[in-house]
Amino acid sequence: MRDVPTDTVLAHWTRLVHEQPDAPALVEAASARTWTRAALDAEADAWRTQIDEPIVCQRVTFALPNGAQWFAVFIGLLRSGATPVPLDPSEPVASQLQLAASARSPWAYIDGCFHRTVCNLISDKPSGPCLVKLTSGSTGRPRPLAFTHAQMLADGRQVCSSMGITAEDVNFAVIPLGHSYGLGNLVMPLLAKGTPLVCASVPLPHALAADIARWRPTVFPAVPALLRALAQADLPADALASLRTVISAGTPLPPEIAQAFFQKFNLRPHSFYGSSETGGITYDRTGDATLAGRSVGTPLDGVTLTPARGGRVLVTSAAVHGRGAFSPADRASFNEHGELVLYGRAGRLVKIAGRRLDLGDLERTLRALPDVNDAFVCAHPENPDELAAVLATSLDNASLRTLMRREIATWKIPRRLVVVPEFPLTARGKPDTTVLKNLLVR
Repeated sequence: MRDVPTDTVLAHWTRLVHEQPDAPALVEAASARTWTRAALDAEADAWRTQIDEPIVCQRVTFALPNGAQWFAVFIGLLRSGATPVPLDPSEPVASQLQLAASARSPWAYIDGCFHRTVCNLISDKPSGPCLVKLTSGSTGRPRPLAFTHAQMLADGRQVCSSMGITAEDVNFAVIPLGHSYGLGNLVMPLLAKGTPLVCASVPLPHALAADIARWRPTVFPAVPALLRALAQADLPADALASLRTVISAGTPLPPEIAQAFFQKFNLRPHSFYGSSETGGITYDRTGDATLAGRSVGTPLDGVTLTPARGGRVLVTSAAVHGRGAFSPADRASFNEHGELVLYGRAGRLVKIAGRRLDLGDLERTLRALPDVNDAFVCAHPENPDELAAVLATSLDNASLRTLMRREIATWKIPRRLVVVPEFPLTARGKPDTTVLKNLLVR
């Protein structure tokens, strides 16, 4: 085994295993199997024997569902000196190989085997990055972001401090472990603090409620779609009784969903905002702002926010990629409570009939219409001088156009309008813009 510096994720995990080897680390709800720290660590060591010398100090992509095998691969790669690059487990093999090239990763672990990719990356230094994240690619080709152990530990520390997550809690793992949200809220709390987690069996309301009733997790990092599904399901008011903290991230949580969830289960959702480049940024500690639809909360402990150009904010913390400061693409401002209010992505300006239009502003106007749950607007796929939109609503096309003519200038009304009951989501819990754009192509 390689010498482990004392300030790495692996060093924290090794110390936790040594101190309490029999402490529970992970439950796989689907199989009802509980893994202790020692058992999970032994699984990682057993998996590590598959790694040949050429892979050491290289980047290795892998795409696995939540569970013990995910941690075995992650810990095993760290212990071998390689750099893990976690991918979405729903990605097909061809996409995994393409993403490996995007991540400048010469190796991909797929279906139990290592595959050589077309990338010829110079080896990472042995004391180099803890992992490489790939951005979502929603605005272009996914970008690789190499994070150090110190940055990942800082993100986990800031998340746990702000949300009050301790080793006595039990995290409920529904969101993918390999996404930035999962890494900060599930992976780092386990590996650095010893906070155990339960990997959900099936992401459906009654299955989630059954998992919660049996394994009694206390912290539930979720996305709005999950909270809406639970609020609408035929479940008793005490179905989620073990939970003390419910977190919503990935996309803004509409206040009507937050209120419905609170009224049904007497649990306040807490909005959480972050990005791949920064880790966590803000958190609504009381849940009041989330219920009111007022904001995404105040900065996490250890995070500083300052106004930046173009209506954006500069995020500074020990967890931020690169030199410790980054401005996300979202436009935002501070309200009278010192909370961050989001207004959508900057730079979404188009020209329609010779007039400039901010697509984010129009989407907010459309979401404010009665019975409209979400809106996506883009340039018309066949005539860029016109608009096209997808709306998540129970209303029909004619009723929507009647509402729009009352509230919106004629030139802003989308020429092409597609109605769906709800938006398709990516595994990160965000609206799938690729699918939405395809819906607008005839």
